[in-house]
Amino acid sequence: MARATLRIFLGAAPGVGKTYAMLEEAHRLVGRGEDVAVAFAMDHGRSDTRALTQGLESIPSRTIQYRGTAFEEMDLEAVLARRPHTAVVDEYAHTNIPGSRNEKRWQDIEELLEAGINVLSTVNVQHLASLGDVVLAITEVRQAETVPDDVVRRADQIHLVDISPELLRQRLGDGKIYAADKVDAALSNYFRLGNLTALRELALLWLADRVDEGLAKYRAENNIDASWPARERIVIGLTGGPEGEVLIRRAARILKRVNGGDLLAVHVRAADGVSAESPQDLESQRHLIRDLGGSYHTVAGEDPAQALLEFARSVNATQIVVGVSRHRSLAGRLMGSGVGNRVVRESGDIDVHMVSHPLGGQGVDRPHRGELGKARVVVGFGLAVVLPTLLQFVLAASPSHNIATAVLVQLTGSVAVALVGGLWPALLGAVWSSLLVNYFSTPPIGNLTISDPQNLLALLVFVGVSAAVAAVVDISARRSKEARRARAEAATMADLTRGATDAEDTVQGLLAQALDVFQMRGAALFTADDRSDPEGGWSLLAKAGETAAVIPESHEQLVGDTTERIDDRTRLVLYGRTLPASDRRLLGAFGTHLAAQLERRQLAASRREVMRLAESNIMRTSILRAVSHDLRTPLAGIKLAVGGLKQHDVEYTPEEEQDLLTTIDECSDRLDVLVGNLLDMSRITSDSVNALIKPVRWSEVIPPALRGVPAGSVRVDLPANLPAIDADAGMLERVIANIAENAVKYAPGSDTVIVASGGGLSTTTLAGRPSGELRIIDHGQGVPADGVVRMFQPFQRLDDVPASTGVGLGLAVAKGFAEAMGGTLTAEATPGGGLTMVIRMPLSTGAPLERASGEVPMEGQSVLLHHPHVPPADIRRTV
Repeated sequence: MARATLRIFLGAAPGVGKTYAMLEEAHRLVGRGEDVAVAFAMDHGRSDTRALTQGLESIPSRTIQYRGTAFEEMDLEAVLARRPHTAVVDEYAHTNIPGSRNEKRWQDIEELLEAGINVLSTVNVQHLASLGDVVLAITEVRQAETVPDDVVRRADQIHLVDISPELLRQRLGDGKIYAADKVDAALSNYFRLGNLTALRELALLWLADRVDEGLAKYRAENNIDASWPARERIVIGLTGGPEGEVLIRRAARILKRVNGGDLLAVHVRAADGVSAESPQDLESQRHLIRDLGGSYHTVAGEDPAQALLEFARSVNATQIVVGVSRHRSLAGRLMGSGVGNRVVRESGDIDVHMVSHPLGGQGVDRPHRGELGKARVVVGFGLAVVLPTLLQFVLAASPSHNIATAVLVQLTGSVAVALVGGLWPALLGAVWSSLLVNYFSTPPIGNLTISDPQNLLALLVFVGVSAAVAAVVDISARRSKEARRARAEAATMADLTRGATDAEDTVQGLLAQALDVFQMRGAALFTADDRSDPEGGWSLLAKAGETAAVIPESHEQLVGDTTERIDDRTRLVLYGRTLPASDRRLLGAFGTHLAAQLERRQLAASRREVMRLAESNIMRTSILRAVSHDLRTPLAGIKLAVGGLKQHDVEYTPEEEQDLLTTIDECSDRLDVLVGNLLDMSRITSDSVNALIKPVRWSEVIPPALRGVPAGSVRVDLPANLPAIDADAGMLERVIANIAENAVKYAPGSDTVIVASGGGLSTTTLAGRPSGELRIIDHGQGVPADGVVRMFQPFQRLDDVPASTGVGLGLAVAKGFAEAMGGTLTAEATPGGGLTMVIRMPLSTGAPLERASGEVPMEGQSVLLHHPHVPPADIRRTV
């Protein structure tokens, strides 16, 4: 059975009238006599939409119970059983309730299409998967329901339902989209004029691409090569030379004259991989075209003009921009460099702009053609003189030879000369061999006169074949050497990349690798101090090996054995030797890679700065929220209690006055804790925490840390003779206090115990040093594994704790202080339920601390630590 047709009504935002237009189309089809049924349609409480459902057959929906709530979903089985010619199915991107046949509604629609049922459906542009991040950035609302773009693109027809943003806001204000109590919030949030304008543009652009695909498909199916200028599209031909920047900027200016269009830069790379292109210039042009909003493409082809024209026709280009030839001689043009002229002649109906540039007609630096080496060429010239003579002596020893034999023997010698010395020695050998054959083997013998025209033809063929063989051998040798050089360059670049990746600083690693690759004593990377004047002073970015002792203050002082331009503001200077021309190409590729690493370093720095600013902004927002709400709660309690005490017309009993004073005291304590945590968190986030590290014992900081918890709520069990740890006593007290208060708050009524370890049997270490541990154990409800990390983040509370109990900074401050002292704070699940907080601090290496009274407990003695707020029975050390 043939697949049915799918028609989608696309809208830019809710309320534009997608469902309305779909139902109108359903009525039109019914009027034509088609069998139409509404499988699922949502009126969203809009009377106009609900009125359109009247007069259409509706297939009852299916009710699904999920988490105690009833949901209405399309009854796919009922629609398949009814088999209408066309089914109306609203909300193409809808996610079905668990328990449905398919996860997504578009999957239900696929089944209807496969069953031969035509479908009308709707979707908003914000539900397209590829636009999710863009819509989130515009509206600050993440879409929970999305549909893959390629699924929507498979629709046979897509209708854009479009109204102006101003009219949509007016409809919203008239109550035609949402209920009256939701209008103000919608107008000030999702339905802001800027949001609607951006969403409308997204819908138009996405649909334009869909139309462009349909046009390309139609032209391909009908073999239409001519360009149809439905949309301005400019193609720029890049040769790999520095003139490409001029062409790109000229094309961008041309495109600005029209309203909208595409800019495509194309570099045609020779199929044999050999050209005079500059990787550095191409990389710079790639960045430029992307900065201008265009795209960069690379195609391979033996004929650059033909490849450029084929690409332009494939993208339905309207204009082509090429530069004038850099060849200055007629011979250069005959060698195939007249690309621009050929593009003009063969472009057909595509407009071609031939742009002049400073390098036009100045010639092209071509690779040196002496690829066989001087030694082989010298030997070749020697063989060209000696070998034909020796072969002639061999021929003279055979008096019965004829001219054909002489030509074949001498041709063998010419091939041998070509294999050794290349083109020019082979040509010399061919001429010398032809003279010998003419003199000794062509009648009349003994002079250079040729009486028989056939002998003249044989000699000419001999010279031509010798020259052809020599040319082939020379080209093969050059190609072989170029291939070897390309393989070597590729391997070198791979080594450079691998070595730079292994280094902590990739730029420094590349410079260090360059010393070995180019056999240099030193390498330095400089950047211009003044952005407006790249030729002014310079600053050193990185260096390796031996470099200049003085940083150059001007462009004239930027000297070295070899200098490479990375970009307009960056130069690479090599010290040791002047690189030959054969290594310049590799140096250019190396410079391009170095530029990429510099850009990566800059992006990493920008990312870190953005993250720091984002964290600071989050912290600032949270502090403001805490100040505006959480801090006002204890202040309100204080003011209320003070206001009651100041009332002279009210008489309070002593108990009531005591209650009010207690309220003031408790609210003041709570306010003090909140302000202290806020200040501490501010110090931690600004990296201004300076710990005063000295030997500290756990028994010295635990009693003052437990002043803020109810008496008897925490039991302390510390072994005797615990070694001292290195910590800041004040910070460590705050760490223990915050954890203990959290344990009492989140695990009320449970047994909370503080135990410590870290004697001679301690096996835990911090930064290679043995450490001591303090465990604060509770037996409350605990924290799920996925909530442990979030628990240490600022402004986090458990779900069931009211906001009035704090701002959620206790554990964040504790963790920050612990790390500032060189320790750690982690969380573990308590066996049997609950949470165990583990504080690890490095053991002290200083002298053991004496007790304040000068007494040191003897072995086996139990020592009780007394504190006015903690009963002696709750703090004990046992040996």
